Amino acid sequence: MRKEQYDLAPVHFLSHGTTMLLGEDSRIRDFWTKLGRDALRHDVRGVIIMGAHWNAEGRKVKVAMNPSPTLMPLANTDAKHWANWKPNPDLETGRQVIKMLKMANIEAEEDSQFEWMIDTFPILIAMFGDQCPPTTIISQNSYFDPYFHIQIGTALRTLRGKRYLLIGSGGGTHNLYRAEWKFMLKYKDNFAMEKPPDKDSIEFRQSLEDVICKNGGGPELRRGLARLMKNPYFREAHGTDEHYVSACFVAGAVGDEEDRGANAKLGAEAWELRTQCESQFTIGEWPKAWKKFTT
Repeated sequence: MRKEQYDLAPVHFLSHGTTMLLGEDSRIRDFWTKLGRDALRHDVRGVIIMGAHWNAEGRKVKVAMNPSPTLMPLANTDAKHWANWKPNPDLETGRQVIKMLKMANIEAEEDSQFEWMIDTFPILIAMFGDQCPPTTIISQNSYFDPYFHIQIGTALRTLRGKRYLLIGSGGGTHNLYRAEWKFMLKYKDNFAMEKPPDKDSIEFRQSLEDVICKNGGGPELRRGLARLMKNPYFREAHGTDEHYVSACFVAGAVGDEEDRGANAKLGAEAWELRTQCESQFTIGEWPKAWKKFTT
């Protein structure tokens, strides 16, 4: 384990789930709150997050640069949890991110009209409340090439050493073609299940945990998460690719040789709509020297 690893912020792959995760009591919401408190205790400078619902066309990515973004309405969640929350966009870091991506030969451009979406701001609210650090949102690329998204994370990896928290927001398993909506729509119960999840979804969920938690940080994580898109159960677990490639972004951010030995943990998990496994992973940990208070 090299010394540089101790000077880097952790990285999270968080399954953002349905909109109800923000409003309902669960271990996931508690875990998000814990992650936010840990970040604030270690003097986090900013958040850089890639969601799953914003996909740039062509061989490029976009960076949110709207100085006064609005929020997409959050269905099935009481407005008291989100309607009065104020986004904290980080335009200065956004410009830096664009520059770093271009230096890595990744075409990147700003989007000054971007509206914050339900794949990012519910997590930020649960983590930080009204103490949200300055935040930069990055799009995916609509080709959903795992290696391209790994390259994006790799290009921004060094920002972890400047106290930036990099997050990929997606899904552990996320196949809305198989989702069972009846309990949510009729009873507002997103966790109800009459029968267990499908076996192929359970198998892929276990494969994802194995790749992340048994490898931890390092090049093996990059190779493993890219390889999972060829897993025989990938398409059953992910009807489309966008909720998975955020994990590849994370793999790039914590996949260098210097990241070997960074432990990975499954911090919380729940199944929603019977088919969605909302797994919450952390790779690495905050350097002890960065901790500023103990409350």
